[in-house]
Amino acid sequence: MWRVVRSMFFAALLVAPVQAEEMSGDDIRSLDGQVQEIKSDVLNIAAELNTLEERLLYPSGTQLAVFLSIAENEDFRLDAVQVQINGELATHHIYSFKELEALQKGGVQKIYTGNITTGGHELSVTMSGKLKNGDDFSETGSFKFAKGVKPKALGITLARPGSGGNGIRIGDW
Repeated sequence: MWRVVRSMFFAALLVAPVQAEEMSGDDIRSLDGQVQEIKSDVLNIAAELNTLEERLLYPSGTQLAVFLSIAENEDFRLDAVQVQINGELATHHIYSFKELEALQKGGVQKIYTGNITTGGHELSVTMSGKLKNGDDFSETGSFKFAKGVKPKALGITLARPGSGGNGIRIGDW
């Protein structure tokens, strides 16, 4: 289906310049409106396909989503985060300046979506970066959580290491 829509879209784009030479201004505006409608339809179909793909790949009964944020007023530079579930690498991410800036301004990143069985699990998070004084740091925190029949969402909040306890906190979302 996606291929058919994409073919129609590109065919409309290719035909438009050839027909534009023979068309009046009103006809060109009408054709431009049709092209814009096709673009809009393609974007809507793509969004629906992404939603369907997520439902098929991650059924709600086994779904785990992990979100990451930085605590308010933190000034450390986060370079990378690694997440392990039950001792196996789930995901890792290296942060760009823009991503770090977004997190420091209160943004939230969906760092992981996957399937796990119901029951008890262990989540291990390792963060590494640089403190304001220029010192490198790396900190790891391990947390136990239970996955029920419903989808599970966890939130990881990162804070400056050594700021009165563990710099990594995890909770339900």
